[in-house]
Amino acid sequence: MARFLQTEILIHATPQRVWDVLSDFARLGEWSPFFQSIDGKPQKGERLVVRFRKGPTFKPRVIEADAPRVLEWLGRLLIPGLFDGRHRFELRAEGANTRLLHTERFTGLLVPLFGKALDKTEQDFAAFNAALKSRAEGGTDTPRDGA
Repeated sequence: MARFLQTEILIHATPQRVWDVLSDFARLGEWSPFFQSIDGKPQKGERLVVRFRKGPTFKPRVIEADAPRVLEWLGRLLIPGLFDGRHRFELRAEGANTRLLHTERFTGLLVPLFGKALDKTEQDFAAFNAALKSRAEGGTDTPRDGA
C-alpha cells in the first residue's frame, strides 16, 4: 500500500537562499511549525534525528543531498516495509525565484491505518512551506503553534 503527498509553493528567493534556510538545522526550531528540531547534516548517507512538534521522533537516513536542489531522506517505523516515508524537498529555479516541491511517499503495511493522520500531515507540509517562504524572503517568521 502507498500514499503520496505533494505540496508546493513559489518562494521569492534564489534556490541557494532557500537551501541555506532549509539546511540550517540548528535554527529550524526557531521558525518551523512542523519540525521541532533536526540533528545531523544534510549530506548523503547521514543519519538524522528528526523531532516533530506533534508526533514521534524518527531517525531517517539522507538518501539524496544535492545543494541547492534536493534534500531527501528515508525514514522507517521499526522495520522496513511496516511504515516507510521518503521525505523530499526539491528546489526548482524559476527566474530569480524558487519553486519548492515538498513531498513524501509513504509505503508499507500500516499506511491504510494512518489515513487521517496523513491528511493532517499534508496540511503541516503547507504550513511549513509558508514558514520557509517567509524566512527565505526575509519577512516575519510564521509563529509556531502555542508560541
